[in-house]
Amino acid sequence: MPVYWLSEDKLYFPPAYLTNEDGILAIGGDLSPERLLLAYQHGIFPWFNPNDPIIWWSPDPRFVLFPTELKVSKSMRPYFNQQKFQVTVDQQFEEVMRACQTQRRDRQSGGTWITESMIDGYVQLHQKGYAHSIEVWDQDQLVGGLYGIGLGKVFYGESMFAKSSNASKFGFISLVRKLQDLNFVVIDCQQETKHLASLGGRSIPRTQFLQLLQQNQKERTEIGDWSTYLNIL
Repeated sequence: MPVYWLSEDKLYFPPAYLTNEDGILAIGGDLSPERLLLAYQHGIFPWFNPNDPIIWWSPDPRFVLFPTELKVSKSMRPYFNQQKFQVTVDQQFEEVMRACQTQRRDRQSGGTWITESMIDGYVQLHQKGYAHSIEVWDQDQLVGGLYGIGLGKVFYGESMFAKSSNASKFGFISLVRKLQDLNFVVIDCQQETKHLASLGGRSIPRTQFLQLLQQNQKERTEIGDWSTYLNIL
């Protein structure tokens, strides 16, 4: 399959199933909130290195976590029994992104894929009420967190970080439990990591993932500050 070139002047993506064998669909375009929303609605996300053009992906298979399949290890239970950390929502979005920026991810070959243009685009998406952050605190210290996009009953996870052992797991488990209560259908994890697999993530065919997204278009999106919506505290 060819890789499509996107113009900044036209808000458009080819169908996600037209990716090449590596899962790349298109190059170019921009990271405006409107384009990012269109991408996620159709199972597409940006991932690229600094100084490279924007690359848009839709891998097959897709790594996801169904909230009802969440696995909490025995080693994590004392963290919740003792309430070792505190969790907030949508209080420090940019700070969470920048902490993720400095933490090496499994899929990084060097440097960071969270560029300044990515931060600018997702902060705008947060200001419009579509991108959300989960913050994990040890007293007054931000020790973990994650961020992503919420559309309908799908949460598209982007990245997480931890400065204390198991802090990111604590935040992720807290989020998934609440999303399960709210009848969320799936959490998009994009690509497999051991960390997410240990929590219950698994691969599904892209066709199945795109069908879930099509059904999700009927669902109402909760736009704005999620601190009350999730009520994790």
